[in-house]
Amino acid sequence: MTQSAMFSLLALSTPIVSVIVGVICVAVAVPCGMFLNKFISKKKSEKNKTTASNIIQEALNEAKTVKKEAVLEAKDEVLKLKNECDAEIRERRAEMQKAENRIVQREDFINKREMMLDNKIEAIDNMKNELEIKEQEIEKAIEEQKVITEKIVAELEKVAGLTKEEAKNQLISKFEEDAKKDAAILVRNIEQTAKDEADKKAKDIITLAIQKCAADHTSEVTVSSVALPSDEMKGRIIGREGRNIRALENATGVDLIIDDTPEAVVLSSFDPVRREIARISLEKLILDGRIHPTRIEEMVEKVTRDMEISIKEAGETAAFDAGVNGLHPELIKILGRLKYRTSYGQNVLKHSLEVSYLAGLMAAELGANVNVAKRGGLLHDIGKAVDHEVEGTHVTIGVDLAKKYKESKEVIHCIAAHHGDCEFESIEAILVQAADAISSARPGARRESIETYIKRLQKLEEIANEFKGVDKSYAIQAGREIRIMVKPAEISDDEALFLAKDIAHKIEKEMEYPGTIKVNVIRETRSVEYAK
Repeated sequence: MTQSAMFSLLALSTPIVSVIVGVICVAVAVPCGMFLNKFISKKKSEKNKTTASNIIQEALNEAKTVKKEAVLEAKDEVLKLKNECDAEIRERRAEMQKAENRIVQREDFINKREMMLDNKIEAIDNMKNELEIKEQEIEKAIEEQKVITEKIVAELEKVAGLTKEEAKNQLISKFEEDAKKDAAILVRNIEQTAKDEADKKAKDIITLAIQKCAADHTSEVTVSSVALPSDEMKGRIIGREGRNIRALENATGVDLIIDDTPEAVVLSSFDPVRREIARISLEKLILDGRIHPTRIEEMVEKVTRDMEISIKEAGETAAFDAGVNGLHPELIKILGRLKYRTSYGQNVLKHSLEVSYLAGLMAAELGANVNVAKRGGLLHDIGKAVDHEVEGTHVTIGVDLAKKYKESKEVIHCIAAHHGDCEFESIEAILVQAADAISSARPGARRESIETYIKRLQKLEEIANEFKGVDKSYAIQAGREIRIMVKPAEISDDEALFLAKDIAHKIEKEMEYPGTIKVNVIRETRSVEYAK
């Protein structure tokens, strides 16, 4: 067959051949694929086995290596622990050895102490025995000495004519007299020296303060009566069936006393402000001439308003004149009421101003707090403004008012201590008391009733006459001094000093008086002989 014929045949039979070839290929491919798959699977299995064997071998090798390393590390750790345990054991053994040595030393020390104690106990027992022997000897000697002493005392009593107790008492009395005499002389010398220096300094300070003080030294008395132009005015004041006088009394709170006193009406009230309001109202009614209840009430009301303003102005003026600032407004009003208050005839507001001036000047001389001294001096008698309305002494009332209106502790103490009711805690309080005494005691500052004056003099002499050894006593200088004559046989010169002190203390304790009282004890011995 030619080549072209073959190609032609192939071209004609191509689809069939393709099918056949495909079938053959499939038939051949399937077994071949299965074989190849099996072969490949076998190869892979062998390969996997080889790989697994290699991995297992590597794992075994690595495990062996890790095992060796772990074993080595464990051995190192065990060795380290062993070394540490050995070191600790050696330390423990060393400590135990030291403790054992200390115990041995302590045992040795205790044994030595026991031996020493035994020796001391033995020595003490020996000393005790010796002491007992000596005590017996001493007791025996004391008994012998007592017998000898009793014999000597009996002989002395027989010779002296005195018992043992009498001689003892005489000796003690002699010692007491000598001690008192020495003490009196020493006290007198010390007091005289201190008094001379203190008097000189105090006189200088007080004189300078008084010279600088420009206070008014005139004393005022509260007016308690109203002059009338004629006795006919009494009837008009009384009014029909007494209605005018009742209206005036009800409006002012003051009692009107209309008696036989010619051309005068007496006003009576414990409240000086009310009394002043009544006086001014009555004087204005007399000048006005219209006196009836309605007019009386109008006039009293008007005068009361004017009086409140006057009181406030008086308080402000006093505070300004004294140089005291920052007073509470209510305290200023209370201070102004002192303008109408008198004590022993002395105007209390002017007295307070004078005390403020004197205390401030003396504080400046001594270097004390001038403001506290002035403020304490101005307010020291503030309680007298309301003492007719509130129970208690003017000192207690003044302290309460100062506390109420927030005054300082120093000022409150000046008020509380100016009559010696409490112990002095500051020099300013002492200066306020001194200024109060100066202002009260100066001539003409105060007056008192004849009855009070006589009673005070009698009380002074009674107190002095109560003491043993006093012969006579005389109150002189208007009660500012008491002279006491003592019996020279009973009171010595040294005892006269103590007697004067005791009398002065009792006067301070039992009496109330302005200023100071001088206690002058006089002792004299008169020797009388007659020529025959």
